[in-house]
Amino acid sequence: MDVLRDGIEADREELRVPGVSWAVIENGEITHTGTAGVRTADTSAAVEPDTLFQAASISKPVAALAMLRLVDRGMLDLDEDVNNRLKSWQVPPTRAWQPVVTLRQLASHSAGMTTPGFPGYRTGAPLPTTVEILTGAAPSNTVGPRVERIPGVQFAYSGGGTTVIQQLLEDVTSTPFRDLMRELVLDPLGMTDSAYAQPLPPDLASRAATGHSEKGEPVDGGWHVYPELAAAGLWTTPTDLARFAIGVHQSYAGAHGALLSPELARQMLTPLIRLDPPIAGLTHVGIGPFLNASGQLFGHSGGNLGFRCNLLTDRMTGYGAVVMTNSDGGNRLSLRAFAAAASAYGWENYRPVDELFDLPAPEVLTELAGDYRLGDRTRLAVQPWGSGLMVTFEGQPPLRFIPLSDARFMASATQAQLELRDGRLVFEQAGFELDCVRE
Repeated sequence: MDVLRDGIEADREELRVPGVSWAVIENGEITHTGTAGVRTADTSAAVEPDTLFQAASISKPVAALAMLRLVDRGMLDLDEDVNNRLKSWQVPPTRAWQPVVTLRQLASHSAGMTTPGFPGYRTGAPLPTTVEILTGAAPSNTVGPRVERIPGVQFAYSGGGTTVIQQLLEDVTSTPFRDLMRELVLDPLGMTDSAYAQPLPPDLASRAATGHSEKGEPVDGGWHVYPELAAAGLWTTPTDLARFAIGVHQSYAGAHGALLSPELARQMLTPLIRLDPPIAGLTHVGIGPFLNASGQLFGHSGGNLGFRCNLLTDRMTGYGAVVMTNSDGGNRLSLRAFAAAASAYGWENYRPVDELFDLPAPEVLTELAGDYRLGDRTRLAVQPWGSGLMVTFEGQPPLRFIPLSDARFMASATQAQLELRDGRLVFEQAGFELDCVRE
């Protein structure tokens, strides 16, 4: 019997999540799966076990496993300067300084690189090549990643850094990334309902869930397209992601026929850098996955436009779960599901995530709406958006700020934050603060 269903159904209704799919792992095996709701709001098309969701940033640790398989084969070195192997693009100098960046640093978000995330492209829009993404050339809608911090020192989340890994793997193997992932990870682990396919071909698009806002409104065109495959481009199911987690667990345990040597699996799950702030209750980063302080729990969260998902596994006991939703409001649902699974299945090392903070009250968001000035520097317009804010800085496209607490918000694509502090709205970025003065 699936003990998660009743709670998920209640949370789905409360949080306006149209559809959800999940899988539970016990002792290194998938023991329970379930689905609820619909693929698209206001339709009767139910979520099925093979319904595809965007894994978003969970694409990253799956890609890291492929990278580590090439390290195992002696084709790559985790601590070599990536510019020695890149052919199509090079990590550029930072003014007069040419930084040395390694795969270990890129996979652990400690390379000091920019470009945290990607907004994706509307269905049917022109898509950039990987090199155009890395250089920031049209039609790319992001600035190319650059090293702006000393590598190896601190956490700076960088989807751009993962895109560097994608290009390096293609350069070294002369194989398209989508095909390489199928060869190295998806097929060996039996992830038959998974594809790094952007855009989706028609046969897969017919099985895909539509993304939705926190208000339950469908994304225009169904979803955004993410050519940044390694960072955000995996379409998959919870069952397939559970197979990935089991594959990592088996490698760590040294199981016969595991994809990765125990030595590299243990490096993969060794905490390298502290997360700031923690994400989904995990506090460190290994080579790809997020980890707790001991490295015993590993997982990752993911959030593309209209999709939220979470994966968590215990490398020692082999318990875990994967929850995937087709809603921007799905993160809270998945974290509540993890807490329920921990209680029901006796997860001894899991502690309920303290990120289930109270969301900002609607009246607080309404009160924050208006036009502001940042000192004498620039102006910004603030509007409520779901449980967070949509902020338009003068001369810039709108930027969504998601809630970190009932009074603090973080930009979805940068490190900037806004905090309601003693009745004042304060802007923070890289240690720099300015009051937002209402006009």
